[in-house]
Amino acid sequence: MPIATHEQYQEMLSRARAGKYAFPAINVTGLETLSAAMAAFAEAGSDGIIQISTGGGKHASGPVGDMALGAEVLAEAAHRLAERYPVLFALHTDHCHPSNLEPFLDPLLLASERRVKAGQGPLFQSHMFDGSELSLAENLAISERYLARCAPLGIILEIETGVVGGEEDGHDTSGVAKEKLYTTPEDMVEAYERLEGKGQWMLAATFGNVHGVYKPGNVKLTPTILRDGQSAVQSKHRTVDNPLLLVFHGGSGSSLAEIHETLEYGVVKMNVDTDCQYAFTRPIADHMLRHYDGVLKVDGEVGNKKVYDPRSYLKLATTSMKARVIQAVKDLRGEGRSLLR
Repeated sequence: MPIATHEQYQEMLSRARAGKYAFPAINVTGLETLSAAMAAFAEAGSDGIIQISTGGGKHASGPVGDMALGAEVLAEAAHRLAERYPVLFALHTDHCHPSNLEPFLDPLLLASERRVKAGQGPLFQSHMFDGSELSLAENLAISERYLARCAPLGIILEIETGVVGGEEDGHDTSGVAKEKLYTTPEDMVEAYERLEGKGQWMLAATFGNVHGVYKPGNVKLTPTILRDGQSAVQSKHRTVDNPLLLVFHGGSGSSLAEIHETLEYGVVKMNVDTDCQYAFTRPIADHMLRHYDGVLKVDGEVGNKKVYDPRSYLKLATTSMKARVIQAVKDLRGEGRSLLR
């Protein structure tokens, strides 16, 4: 099927909130990881969200080093490949910090504007602006400006209040004050009041989240922050329960109990990147260690083309990552819930 339309994407998210399940959002960096994610969603009978970060886009562009170009190339490939799968996919861009708006998000929005003008859907179905390093007022002012650009194109905007700890794509927040890792109910109310009714948006509200995987006890999640923020918005504005579409960042390594608790509070999207990176790399390492005398020309020998052919180990990596994505779908209670089933 083609990439999800704006209406289909909205329905995906609305059903997830009502049914208390969520979509794993899988970062991709090339055709192998893209194929792993798409095949996994199809096998699980789930629609899915595939996302590209600034670093992923830069990697995908090769020596050119253009993050927007690489993201556009992967997105175009996804549009073509999606036609061969029986589920829907939404394409999303991950954390875009203020310094990357001009080199990354702006060119991608221009690409979508050209597509929409030509009668096509946008290149991406949602984008994330991460203004968490700014004051809340400045963060929401920029968010409001970009939502005004996204809405006419049928693009959903994801924003972040609070700070996700750890390091991702070279952006290191490990030194921030601990209180900044926790969004307040007041932050969530203010975001709602600034953005609601101006376009479709999602909120990555932080509750102790940290990028990466850490040993048990090193990360203190407080999912009730999400509950309290939703309740504050609902109470003040007389909305439906869980009025905000919430996003869970730093989901790799979280306990199943913590994941399921967040679903009760309106989480509809959870980023799963670190675990997928490990799932992709682990079988490559195993292949190299077991076949070192084939992938290397040892002691004057010629090696074994069958084992140093990149296709041999990349297939193993793709299969392993696919299995991890399927597990993520199951963990988030999304198996078999495609709109097309």
